[in-house]
Amino acid sequence: MTTVKEDLRYAKTHEWVKVEGNVASIGITDFAQDQLGDLVYAEAEPVDIDVEIDDLIGSVESVKMASDLYSPVAGKIIESNESIEDAPEQINEDAFGTWFVKIEMSDPSQLDGLMDAAAYEKFCEEEIA
Repeated sequence: MTTVKEDLRYAKTHEWVKVEGNVASIGITDFAQDQLGDLVYAEAEPVDIDVEIDDLIGSVESVKMASDLYSPVAGKIIESNESIEDAPEQINEDAFGTWFVKIEMSDPSQLDGLMDAAAYEKFCEEEIA
């Protein structure tokens, strides 16, 4: 069973969002890392880039496939997690503890368009079915 955290918001493209003030930390969900399998590569976009919803913010590759991460909110990347490049396996080990980027949100109301934990869990169940 996929782990879902109650205090996060979720995008249909399997990114999670943790909000602290006006800053959104973004990573991939446990469901996504499980579907990808063992990650061999991960990269996050650099700081000081303005992003809109659905802009590229990172990418991952596993022995099975490659996948891109898309921003679920608009704003400016203020932190980029470079440690994932050297150790992408940390995402498999702790998907919710490993963020890719932190974005200073330009419009926090965009979070309303994301799923809560219950809705995301149902979404994942439907994807598997």
